[in-house]
Amino acid sequence: MARLSHLTRRFFGSLRPGGPSAEGQQWAESMLLPEERTIWSALSGPDRRHSVDVARRVQVDLGPQATRSVLAAALLHDCGKLQSGLRTPGRVVATILGATLVRTSEDVSRWTSSASSWKRSVGRYRNHPEGGGQMLTEAGSDSLTVAWAREHHLPPSQWTVDPVVAEALHSADDD
Repeated sequence: MARLSHLTRRFFGSLRPGGPSAEGQQWAESMLLPEERTIWSALSGPDRRHSVDVARRVQVDLGPQATRSVLAAALLHDCGKLQSGLRTPGRVVATILGATLVRTSEDVSRWTSSASSWKRSVGRYRNHPEGGGQMLTEAGSDSLTVAWAREHHLPPSQWTVDPVVAEALHSADDD
């Protein structure tokens, strides 16, 4: 039920146009490496606004433990969604399909390699953690930032990030 509540809030938040405040934009950009800024700037306004909210909550929760790489992880955890090319309506469909048809890694692989461009987009969306990790690796991001992009939808038993940091990142995103 908590997941449904989170998805509902994210959906309605994504309908509000615009990105973060000018102050939030400037703060976020100051936390990112140049290549990371390029990725972050490509996110939709609602996605950037969400990521600033997540990063600010992490900063409050962790205090001095909220290093640049931790805040970059909060700001960029969903960057792999860029590879899907889907906007809100397509993401809603992809989320529903993910709950019913595209559940296993084999399903995701099959959809990602489909001849249908729409199926490929859904597969890429469902595989956004791995795609984001790859994007951040290529951007020269810190290992923690890359790891969190890859792991943010995994169960806690599979996290490789420090448990205190990972829990703060997870809680801030799943508010």
